Amino acid sequence: MKILSLDIASTTGWCLDKYLYGTWDFKTRKDESMGMKLIRFLAKLKEVYELENFDIVVYERPAGRHAHAIIHQAKLIGVLEQFCEENNVEYKSYSASEIKKFATGKGNANKQQMIDAAKHKYHYLGNDDNEADAMHMRYLAKEELGI
Repeated sequence: MKILSLDIASTTGWCLDKYLYGTWDFKTRKDESMGMKLIRFLAKLKEVYELENFDIVVYERPAGRHAHAIIHQAKLIGVLEQFCEENNVEYKSYSASEIKKFATGKGNANKQQMIDAAKHKYHYLGNDDNEADAMHMRYLAKEELGI
């Protein structure tokens, strides 16, 4: 079973396996509407699906105090869930504290602790918290699904 994990935000971290991960930049460009960001996100999902044919997508549920960021994430998640439904791809979300507890044993780990845990556990070579979070989610899903 192939898992695509996503840390959805303006800079979206993604992970398909131990050596296949990165970030996608969905920051709104000059003279661009929010709708274009959603279209770019959908295009990335289609591109990766055509190349890798993943079976399940896992992502971090939005939370926090910043309404604008939550609304932004919710719109991207709506695009993701519609894509998954149309392509018969399963999807599952995790809370930030679930991911942090799995990664570090603490539900309130900071960004650097998440990066360090990914380096220690999976020999992660990067230094981006979005990639590290996506990597942790992939392994959390694998453990939960018994893969």
